[in-house]
Amino acid sequence: MPKQHYLQKNFRPRDSIGYLLKHAFSAMSDCIHGKFLTQRCSFQQWIVLMHLRDGMALTVADLSRELRHDSGAMTRAIDQLEARGWIARQRNREDRRVVELSLTPEGDAVAESLIPLVVGTLNAALEDFSREEVQLLQGMLKRLAARLKEMESAPEAAKQEP
Repeated sequence: MPKQHYLQKNFRPRDSIGYLLKHAFSAMSDCIHGKFLTQRCSFQQWIVLMHLRDGMALTVADLSRELRHDSGAMTRAIDQLEARGWIARQRNREDRRVVELSLTPEGDAVAESLIPLVVGTLNAALEDFSREEVQLLQGMLKRLAARLKEMESAPEAAKQEP
């Protein structure tokens, strides 16, 4: 039986990990989106550029999965980035059905130019945290994400007894 970090009798949603993560994510997102209002690309576009830059995704399908967007919306975003000359599409040589995405030199420059904006925002948000606390938080969030992925792929292992 899993550890009982929460109890039904005194459960309060605002103390749940899910609520706290969503609340922190929403606040961080609002803050960063606001910083991008005066930039030449949106925060969402920048995230796509960074995923391509770092090899976290190679196709529209990869980006859709990774960023949890439907493929139609992602295709429209890629169309916009391609029209701006920041992304190039090319057919995979081994499987012509697969269209791979890559940054153009201009797209790479745009992505790189906005990193200081994001880094500055993150550092400001974490100002009251020590380096050790940030590293601990990162490690715990990675562990939580890995555990949730594990539970998703093996739901029967995560079931609790009533």
